[in-house]
Amino acid sequence: MAYKPEKKQLRLGDRLREAQQFESKDFNKVGLNRYRLTPDEALVLENYREQKSVLIEECEKAKINPDDVKHWWYKSKHISAFVKPRGKTLDDLKTEMIADIRKYSPKFKIIKRTNYKESYCLVLDLADLHIGKLASDYETGENYNNNIAVKRAKEGIEKILRYTSGYNIDKIVFIIGNDILHVDNNKRTTTSGTPQDTDGQWYDNFIIAQKLYVAIIDMLLPISDIHIVHNVSNHDYMAGWYLSQVIQAWYKNCKNVTFDCNMRHRKAFVYHDNLIGTSHGDGAKEHDLPILLAQEFRQEWAVTKYRYIHTHHTHHKYAKERTGVTIETSRSASATDGWHHKSGYQHAIQAVEAFLYSKKGGQIARFTAIVE
Repeated sequence: MAYKPEKKQLRLGDRLREAQQFESKDFNKVGLNRYRLTPDEALVLENYREQKSVLIEECEKAKINPDDVKHWWYKSKHISAFVKPRGKTLDDLKTEMIADIRKYSPKFKIIKRTNYKESYCLVLDLADLHIGKLASDYETGENYNNNIAVKRAKEGIEKILRYTSGYNIDKIVFIIGNDILHVDNNKRTTTSGTPQDTDGQWYDNFIIAQKLYVAIIDMLLPISDIHIVHNVSNHDYMAGWYLSQVIQAWYKNCKNVTFDCNMRHRKAFVYHDNLIGTSHGDGAKEHDLPILLAQEFRQEWAVTKYRYIHTHHTHHKYAKERTGVTIETSRSASATDGWHHKSGYQHAIQAVEAFLYSKKGGQIARFTAIVE
């Protein structure tokens, strides 16, 4: 006697979810024949598929934004069901980003720059913004969320540009990364798994950060050519790098923007007599950074006279010269969350910082845009 495998018995809920993916105008026929549903079960499934449109219709009547509804009860004369919408997937995120990039013209006209007799390099450091961080005045004495983060970043950049408007700038080094995102996954933790207080979903925060970077770069392009340096960091080691790749793709056809977005933990850029290094600051020890700069960038070291390393991570100001290499840690524009408040890591000045370099005289100015 030939072996006949036992037919898998699916629960109604499993059959409903499976049937959602099957499109047919003759829905009852599909339900009855393909999934062996009873007429009542097929009617349940048909209503289930239509509940989203019912939700939108009811929200419009009540003047409620459907996007603000996270779950709901669907009731009819046949069923009463508690419904939770499917969250976004990586494919959803990819589709949205591709659509955004296609809507934005990929063609950039080359901007011809004026050759100034005396000009400078502006290093713009938007350090540790932590989009997705949530802080409450009730716990920490100050509020912080995505709206505040974006507002502080834009206002800080605008202040810096006003402060430096009297200088002829022929190059802007825009440092990105450095915990631009607060978490690295849908579990609301950092890359290493440390839980965080968060505002918004991971995919929404990614899009917010993407739009913020595009807005800032578009703000900078009329002033000067831009060199974008990405520093990998401990809160968003993966997501931050993905974001850098999206930004690089966005400006792929722009000849006035260059990128250094590989996964190296230390980067360096030469501006005439200046070797300008960057790192997040959570890896190599501070006292080892000068020798690492000399070893990892030997050719650049050999042709420069003034050497600097910009670090981040600690959210407070620090500057020290070590054997001819100036190490400078930038302030953060983000507020203090619950854990840092409990530990006493608070009350540092919150700001966006920038640094001005001359061709032959090293760093000549530092600009601090305090944000609130």
